[in-house]
Amino acid sequence: MGQSSAKWKVPIVIPSYEPDEKLTELLKKLRETGFQTIILVDDGSGEEYESIFRGARDHYGCQVLRHAVNQGKGRALKDAFNYCLQEFPDAPGVITADSDGQHSPECILVCAEALLAHPGALILGCRCFEGEDVPARSEFGNKCTRVVMKYLTGITVSDTQTGLRGISRSFMKQLLTVKGERFEFETNMLLETKSRNIPIVEVPIRTIYIEENRTSHFNPVKDSVRIYMIFGKFLFSSISSSVVDLALFSLFCFLLRDMQWGRVSYITMATIAARIISALYNYFLNLKVVFQSSGSITSTLPRYILLAVVQMSLSAFLVSRLYPLFGGLEVLVKIPVDVLLFFLSFVIQREFVYRDTNMPKES
Repeated sequence: MGQSSAKWKVPIVIPSYEPDEKLTELLKKLRETGFQTIILVDDGSGEEYESIFRGARDHYGCQVLRHAVNQGKGRALKDAFNYCLQEFPDAPGVITADSDGQHSPECILVCAEALLAHPGALILGCRCFEGEDVPARSEFGNKCTRVVMKYLTGITVSDTQTGLRGISRSFMKQLLTVKGERFEFETNMLLETKSRNIPIVEVPIRTIYIEENRTSHFNPVKDSVRIYMIFGKFLFSSISSSVVDLALFSLFCFLLRDMQWGRVSYITMATIAARIISALYNYFLNLKVVFQSSGSITSTLPRYILLAVVQMSLSAFLVSRLYPLFGGLEVLVKIPVDVLLFFLSFVIQREFVYRDTNMPKES
């Protein structure tokens, strides 16, 4: 089967909650364009919307999956993925689209072609967020999430919130076990591409907003909480490591106070012992909880030690160089220097220390 004919058979998945006539118009245009398989998920819309879904089935040949109660976009997508994997074993993947008229059949077609051309990638239909027609909420939400995602995860995409996506068959299987039942599932999908080394291919699409996007249920802060939690866990790891270091230092000072090691004082020994243990605590917490790395200890621990040495040396160098400019007040210099190095350390740990460079790419 050639690509020209295969694209029409790629299933189109549309999750829908309390739709209006925009969904009916989209289904009509999809059929007129030539798409043969449309999976519509009624996410607990209720009896009031029964006629819309009945019309989708009877007039446009949609296969309608139903939720008795609203379970969220993430659950609707997973149920549709599971259905497609079982009912369409030859499908290379699916295209997901929203039911509110934001995605035109032409844009959906472009994404289907991109999915066939890049079978191992996640396809994103990306909107342009410049112009007077773009609602301020959507523009701010996307730009904010885009910047935060790039810093906290290293994933760079121009449209983090797009619902128009091309998802391969193998990635669909993996996504069935990914957490997230509502809009956060789409964010988690992007995070999975990072951990699984799945490339992202962006396809420019038209930016369509109807009624200033008032019907959208997306909350850019609430539904991107997993992104922010990455840094929150890193912050907790750092603060708790400092507490552990201080507690151990106090304990070792109490235990070693009457001991001597030549010219080495008990304070020095307490400092070294406390720092080694707290550093190991910080290392394992970051490895397993913060970055959830699959890298081996033999590869990540030496990198962590190297970073710690460089960070400590750089802090000492910058403070010693800069403090004369501030009247000899070392603490006033050390605080901003260490804060800057703290944020830099986060990026280095994410991209260098805990990154599994041996993970094979998806085919």
